[in-house]
Amino acid sequence: MKAKKLIQTLFIIIIVSVFVTACTTIKQPGPKYDDLKTTQEFKKFNSVEELKTFLDNARIQTNYGGFNRGVIEGRSLADSAMQALPMAEKAAGGASSYSQTNVQVKDVDEADFVKNDGKYIYTIAGNKLVILDAYPAESSKIVSKTDIKGQLQNMFVNNDRLILFTIEDSNAYTVPEYDFMPRQMYVQKTRALIYDISDRSNPELAEDYSINGYYFQSRMIGDYIYFIVKDNINYYNRWINQPMIKSSSSRIIMPPIYYFDNAEYNYVFNTVASFNINGKENLNAKTFMIGYADNLYVSKDNMYISYQKNQPYEYYTNYNEDRFYKVVVQLLPSKVQDEIMDIKNDNGLSSSEKGSKISSIIEDMYNNMDEKDKESLINRIQDAVTEYDIKQEQEKRKTIIHKIAIKEGSIEYLAKGEVSGNLLNQFSMDENDEYLRVATTTYVYMGKSMMYNNVYVLDKDMKVVGKIEDIAPDERIYSTRFIGSKLYMVTFKNIDPLFVIDLSDPNNPEILGKLKIPGYSDYLHPYDKNHIIGIGKETEGNEWGGISTKGIKLALFDVSDVANPKLIDKYEIGQEGSDSEALHDHKAFLFDKEKNILAIPVRETKGRYYDEKYGYYNWRVWQGAYVFSISADEGFKLKGTITHSDADENSNDYWYSPNAVRRSFYMDNVLYTISTKKIKANDINNIDNEIKEIDLPYENPDYPVTIMPLGIGVTGVAESSPGISSRAK
Repeated sequence: MKAKKLIQTLFIIIIVSVFVTACTTIKQPGPKYDDLKTTQEFKKFNSVEELKTFLDNARIQTNYGGFNRGVIEGRSLADSAMQALPMAEKAAGGASSYSQTNVQVKDVDEADFVKNDGKYIYTIAGNKLVILDAYPAESSKIVSKTDIKGQLQNMFVNNDRLILFTIEDSNAYTVPEYDFMPRQMYVQKTRALIYDISDRSNPELAEDYSINGYYFQSRMIGDYIYFIVKDNINYYNRWINQPMIKSSSSRIIMPPIYYFDNAEYNYVFNTVASFNINGKENLNAKTFMIGYADNLYVSKDNMYISYQKNQPYEYYTNYNEDRFYKVVVQLLPSKVQDEIMDIKNDNGLSSSEKGSKISSIIEDMYNNMDEKDKESLINRIQDAVTEYDIKQEQEKRKTIIHKIAIKEGSIEYLAKGEVSGNLLNQFSMDENDEYLRVATTTYVYMGKSMMYNNVYVLDKDMKVVGKIEDIAPDERIYSTRFIGSKLYMVTFKNIDPLFVIDLSDPNNPEILGKLKIPGYSDYLHPYDKNHIIGIGKETEGNEWGGISTKGIKLALFDVSDVANPKLIDKYEIGQEGSDSEALHDHKAFLFDKEKNILAIPVRETKGRYYDEKYGYYNWRVWQGAYVFSISADEGFKLKGTITHSDADENSNDYWYSPNAVRRSFYMDNVLYTISTKKIKANDINNIDNEIKEIDLPYENPDYPVTIMPLGIGVTGVAESSPGISSRAK
């Protein structure tokens, strides 16, 4: 009984102290929680001074206190299947057919570190741009190596133009307002380099755009490049790193800066820029001072930038007081409520005086209650406070999405939307008939975890018009693919539910069916109008009652009966720790239905061995590419494997080692695979027939390489050699 009284007394003290703390906090002007809705007006700064004044008033987290510190960081399924192979103009003397980068949206190209045009291969090797004459494969050779300054990111190729993005780190000096000496600051710079490659043996730099900030993502639509550069806000002694763009012709552009007048916890300069690859002095750019962008979806007409919503500072300073009045006071006896509200409304009292008086009232109330009533009230308050906290956490777990129109280089801000939960990646968004469809996962932890998934449909003005919430409780989204009027979504906790969701009526999305099988898919890709390919991991129950991850799993789903999707085949590769870059980056996934080829990079673990040199057990590791044929009737058939490693399996090659195959593509009947060290050409109909091997200009790093650890905890998994294929019955 004494222990119970002690607990109750401690709880009373906590309630009172929380309120007193809230009341004695120095209040700052700012919105209450109820005002933190999507009501911000979109505005433009008319001067640098106006920008500085806004930051002064907003009191957001910027780089106060010194430099070198930054802020917190309807189509058919068959039609969609062709999106994987955007076709460019064929280079003279090149292959009659060839694959290109696997992209999300047809005719919207995505930058990558390797490109090809059916004749030449363009790739980044260390600090060099390397161009190879690769067709025919038998006579393939390197024709040029161009040194590039900075950290090379990725590229586009469009006929005789090559666009390369780089990032450079440096220290700059500036004199802040009314300061007396230069101050050093750390800066990043993104460069967009346009090369004339009409002579592949001698690329010539045609234009050099430089923007302060770090490269985020880019897209190419026709002859227009759109790219986003993010820059943390550095604001110190009335000095600010205003976005600035320079061209090789020494022209300086200061993009206009747009913002919302409701302060968030932090802001980032997100500069959206565009240019025509064939034009001169044609760069267009606008800067949006919004949150830290984490996902980008681009259709042929619009760009959607998303980031997790952050509440303003005032939200946290007002939270405890709001909760006290909205929850705790409402459960107290009416006489006590009246006394507390009289004190609250007494403008003659200071905050500390109000807190002290209210604390005395609550203490007197509990002292005059019997133990049973006291315990009952405390339990009711505790339950109500927990429920309130959970609801507020759910409200905070939101994603902001900005819609920006793009057309022939123009950039026009359109609207802003807001949905509950967080997006997994760019495939969590899709535009169809002027509607944006979004899939999210909401996760809340308030003493206990709460997780569920949601699907939202937003109209052209970014207003939610349809939704399904609370899908698959206690699971999260692992992959999504919007195809026409359908959404295929994989969630996972113990089993892998594949959901088929109908979006034909934007106002009333509906779950049509689902399939539950072991494992999960990290990426979904259309095969034809009735089938979908999934790549992920296999799982199994373990001896502790949980779930352990096994090797890579390819799955083929029949979705012709939307109410009853079926797994018709699967293929497993390796044991625990096996992985593929295609699970994390769709550009590493090669599929062509007409060629009947599917290729993925693989790092396969194949069992343990005793390392006598070091005296412990290690893993046998194989790295390379797995190449399959695939059909709805026969499923996956292994055509062969290709490795770039000269070492044996006991070498334990690390993830992203220079021997790791990262991409594959074809020209006619030749399959090319590329790693950091080399490119190999193999016969697509006889994978074991190696046609040519070309060494790339690789240099060993002068810093220690961190070896990525393998997965652990899987027991009793049969070794695959090289894979296990099983037809679903």
